[in-house]
Amino acid sequence: MKIITAAMLALASAGMFAAPASSQDADAAWFKGKSIRLIVGYGPGGGYDAYARMLAPHIAKRLGANIVVENQPGAGGVTALNKIYAAKGDALKMMIVNGTAAAMSQLVGQKQVRYDLAKMGNLGTIAKSPWVWLVHKDSPIRTAQDAIKSTKEIRWAASGPIDGLSDGAWFTCEALKLKCKVIIGYKGSRDAGRAVVQGEMDAIYVSDTSGWKYVKAGDVRAVAVINRKPSRFFKNVPTIFSAVKLTQEAEKLFDFHSTVEDLGRILVTPPGVEAGKLKVLQKAVQDTLNDKELQAMGEKSQRYVEPESPETTLKNITTVVAVSPEEKAKIRKVLRVP
Repeated sequence: MKIITAAMLALASAGMFAAPASSQDADAAWFKGKSIRLIVGYGPGGGYDAYARMLAPHIAKRLGANIVVENQPGAGGVTALNKIYAAKGDALKMMIVNGTAAAMSQLVGQKQVRYDLAKMGNLGTIAKSPWVWLVHKDSPIRTAQDAIKSTKEIRWAASGPIDGLSDGAWFTCEALKLKCKVIIGYKGSRDAGRAVVQGEMDAIYVSDTSGWKYVKAGDVRAVAVINRKPSRFFKNVPTIFSAVKLTQEAEKLFDFHSTVEDLGRILVTPPGVEAGKLKVLQKAVQDTLNDKELQAMGEKSQRYVEPESPETTLKNITTVVAVSPEEKAKIRKVLRVP
């Protein structure tokens, strides 16, 4: 009969816990000195590009790796996200994603979509913010009521068919029964915003963090905050819920899109990244996003960091993409998706 002593149990216990620790250390060490590509699905100079370049050196420092920011504009970020999804198991790629647009594109079954956001490696939410309706400073539209009364077609600037800019515009037009045309093809929110500043387009639907710089410069005006919650920037601008007496159907449309917008800016990796390596990336990202100095830097540059955990982010994604077939059909109709 084998006798197990207390010393033997202690050794066995120590061995039990040493293996996982050793495995974690090995996964962390794997990133040392390697180069990671942080993909931005929009052109240089926009909000997503600015966030990526702000975060990259801090995440790199925690990983002991080099992070190169790479811009891959196209189809409102869908092209780059498809490529990331296809790079299965590659722990040296990550992407900053417009979670709102990515989830919406998947939800309506957009033909270009080749990804499943719920199956990607989730690193968490960087920030979320209410979105606003902006017009040129000399526009005759000063309030939502002005737009409702107008018989003129409103031209909205956007980058892709469903990119946050375009779907927000369509939801606004449908809810308020406006005559609208959404023009896609701009490289990102920066180019779309410039089109409104130059008078080429009439309006843009954009996050308050991106829109504030145009308003602050005096180039555009905010018509309404498209959310129940007011914006920290546009304190004197009414929410659409207080600016207009909405129908029940209009409230449902605005509430749904506000929920989608809460996905905000997220970070993802390709699907199939080894669990240990994914945990290392998640920790590096979460430690970065919760760093008070980084948050203060973001506050100063108006690139606000208000993180959500990977678990909460995944829950939000699943909630949005798992709506009923009937609801999907309604949303497709609003967005003019054939």
